[in-house]
Amino acid sequence: MSAFAICSEDEVVFLVHDFYASVRKDELLGPVFEAHVDDWDEHLAKLVDFWSSALRGSARYRGSPMAAHAALPGLNPGLFHRWLELFRKTTARLDNAPMRARAEALAARIAESLWYGYQMQRDPDGVPASLHGVEPRRASRA
Repeated sequence: MSAFAICSEDEVVFLVHDFYASVRKDELLGPVFEAHVDDWDEHLAKLVDFWSSALRGSARYRGSPMAAHAALPGLNPGLFHRWLELFRKTTARLDNAPMRARAEALAARIAESLWYGYQMQRDPDGVPASLHGVEPRRASRA
């Protein structure tokens, strides 16, 4: 199955908007995002481009998520775990099983990579091997 065949652009938009609506309401993540996102419309458009590139191969995303996240103060593993928990709650509502499986696997790798990069910026000698417990969830629903 080609990347473009896995989901539609409308499904990507739904995923991103639904997920970040829950992030903004979350007691743990909401304040972090609200403190650093000045223009939500612009941010959501960038996130749609990112996830469209990741899930559909659209190659629309231009940016450096690692640099943006590494610059944020006070991140901790709990924030990344919560992000993944909310992401998986969102993907659980998707009817498209192949999209759900790919999105969950990508999200786990993204969380792991961003946490690792974040730690590399702060304490390169003390970087843990992984963000313990953040692994791609195996697709049980097909």
